[in-house]
Amino acid sequence: MLRRSLIKAAALAACVGTLGFSSVALAADKVNVQLDWVVRGNHAMFFVGKEKGFFAKNDIDVAEIRKGSGSPDAMRLVGNENADFGFGDLPTLAVARSQNVPVVALAAVNQHSPLAIISLAKTMKLAKPADLKGLTIGIHPAGSTYIFFKGFLAANGLTEKDMTLNSVSPPYESYLLLGRVQTVVGYVDAEVPELEAKAGGPGSLSVMMGADHGWKAYGSGLFTSLRAKVSRLRTIRAARSDSPRMISRPRRTESSRAERCDRRSDQLRIVASGLFNSCATPEIVWPSAAIFSACSSW
Repeated sequence: MLRRSLIKAAALAACVGTLGFSSVALAADKVNVQLDWVVRGNHAMFFVGKEKGFFAKNDIDVAEIRKGSGSPDAMRLVGNENADFGFGDLPTLAVARSQNVPVVALAAVNQHSPLAIISLAKTMKLAKPADLKGLTIGIHPAGSTYIFFKGFLAANGLTEKDMTLNSVSPPYESYLLLGRVQTVVGYVDAEVPELEAKAGGPGSLSVMMGADHGWKAYGSGLFTSLRAKVSRLRTIRAARSDSPRMISRPRRTESSRAERCDRRSDQLRIVASGLFNSCATPEIVWPSAAIFSACSSW
């Protein structure tokens, strides 16, 4: 099923102009999407795209959008081909790749990380990373927030010994609101709205964005199985070799033709499908941990 996804409707359709075909009859590909957490704002693109018919117009049948239990779990599920596509934190994907989880990034939705360190403004205002020294910080030790936190500390010359870490489980709001910790790590498009509503509204929180203090990395994005990526590239190569117009065209290396067509298929499939209508400049991300410059020291 996964190998059919984006092969017929993306790779071949995207290469129609290049191959010289006048039309290609394709049946809709049924796909499943694995989210990183319960449904929240940055997942809206999947539901809006489905409701407005963006996917259907591009021969995609999004059969199921599944809630998740964290980016690491979502990546393992997609890597094992239990879902066709996933949505999660891309720096976490770089770490997953280093642990031989076979997933590959397709596009970054957040061009800057939405992760931050959060406190109640009435008790502690965070102006600079050094303000964390001596504080009690609530951290979930097995998720994307911990990966961000370690990178944030390294980028700012801090270590875990500079503060007290308390292990917390999602949802984090109660730990901060009840005074059990002085700060928590969270997403500005997830934890912050809920915390703010319970803490007294706008201005009740002090939010220190990682992106403003050395954490130069993408945020969440779309990914798929590495096996599916390789399979699609092979299918594109086969499709191009079958084209009768290839003979009359200037010869190029097979790898450059396939890579160019693969790039075009990804861009058309992702962008034209309406996944990133809310993003001004969607950016295609290629399958290498090296794309995450902020993770180069890991």
